[in-house]
Amino acid sequence: MRLVWKSLDKMRCFRKRSTIPFLGVLITCLLFFNLYMEDGYMMEAGKRPLRETSIHPSNTERYIHTFRDLTNFSGTINVTYRYLAGNPLPRKKYLTIGLSSVKRKRGNYLMETIKSIFDQSSYEELKEIVVVVHLADFDLAWCENLVQDISRKFAHHIIAGHLLVIHAPEEYYPSLDGLKRNYNDPDDRVRFRSKQNVDYAFLLNFCTNLSDFYMMLEDDVRCSRNFLTSLKKVVTSREGSYWVMLEFSKLGYIGKLYHSRDLPRLAHFLLMFYQEMPCDWLLIHFRDLLAQKDVIRFKPSLFQHMGYYSSYKGAENKLKDDDFEEDSIDIPDNPPASLYTNIHVFENYDATKAYSSVDEYFWGKHPSTGDFFVIILHEPTQISKIKIMTGTYDRQNDILHHGALEVGEKLVGTKRGRQCSSYITLGDFKYGNIEVQDVDHKIAFDIECVRIVVTASQKEWLIIRTISLWTTQPPSQWYTEGPYRLD
Repeated sequence: MRLVWKSLDKMRCFRKRSTIPFLGVLITCLLFFNLYMEDGYMMEAGKRPLRETSIHPSNTERYIHTFRDLTNFSGTINVTYRYLAGNPLPRKKYLTIGLSSVKRKRGNYLMETIKSIFDQSSYEELKEIVVVVHLADFDLAWCENLVQDISRKFAHHIIAGHLLVIHAPEEYYPSLDGLKRNYNDPDDRVRFRSKQNVDYAFLLNFCTNLSDFYMMLEDDVRCSRNFLTSLKKVVTSREGSYWVMLEFSKLGYIGKLYHSRDLPRLAHFLLMFYQEMPCDWLLIHFRDLLAQKDVIRFKPSLFQHMGYYSSYKGAENKLKDDDFEEDSIDIPDNPPASLYTNIHVFENYDATKAYSSVDEYFWGKHPSTGDFFVIILHEPTQISKIKIMTGTYDRQNDILHHGALEVGEKLVGTKRGRQCSSYITLGDFKYGNIEVQDVDHKIAFDIECVRIVVTASQKEWLIIRTISLWTTQPPSQWYTEGPYRLD
């Protein structure tokens, strides 16, 4: 019992979220309970035809889902999957895209979603992608009909190993009757969201060893062009930094990226708490419990919700991501750099946040004439375009009212740190923003510094929302240096 109370005490650090203490108590109790259980709920992946039958334990036995060792989440859940179309290739890909789909009362967008994934990817990108569709409906006739449509329209992708369609039989599901009515949801709503958690758990479990990274999409999504190239650029830029989940859409369970090594733990987590709350809420707790406190979301969004009717009762769902861009290939490179400013920083809105592609910014107090904000590149770099935006929608006056953009060379050490000894002005800010094209054609040297200079004092504070640099050299030459940092 002393170990139990010790574990409970450690959960106090999660009190910022009201449901975290509850989850902590529940996890601890399950751990304690399972020390005395003789039977575990162990599963392994297999392959059977759609209509194959087998001997399974009784309902009572099936619904007692306990785990011999909840601290070991690295093992896969043992489900005997049915392969409806395609087979995994022996070579691991870069990215698995997971979709779970059920029969809808109104509208069906799965075919359009699959088409968008393939249409918006180049031939080279497709070599690094495998799409896994989990048909999670218990109506086998519907599954068969849909598989026939998928096989006709995407036969070449199935043959090439770009597309797999699977099904987890109903007998592997826990009980979906008599579930907790948390949040005063009606019974059918509780059943729907609880089953969805299990659907996703089985999908994640299947995809564990197919690739290095895993992207979850919903089955009613439109993709931006060359989304994989944009995604890879972001992932590479964060090498050396810790993350559990990167977000490429702000809606639902769309565009959420994980390391494949974390999929077993996430699958176990969803299955353990399948009746507690919706999957997108569980994901927040999973991320927090693995010590990623903040959302890491990138703009522009790479995926857009396109369905008009929800898979729950066909209710209208017209949510759109206003950060989505159809052509998002133009994501900046932002090579590794150190950032300095003599503008007084407000709270934790430090300089690095203006140089990040995450949804955050620099915020400083009352800049004066001569104040500066400088980016010192770790390596001299050819830059093709520079774009800087200040202010936000909520604080439209906190822009740089008078300022200039400069680029420099010949780094020297000074009492204030490294500085470029020579600068050239590229232009002035207008309405708080500046964009300069063809920089490499206008400047004869490789750039070592990019500097923002305040040319007139202002009473308003200054928000630098984004600093975006596009390079002319292959990203692989400088990504090996690791992400930006503030020295």
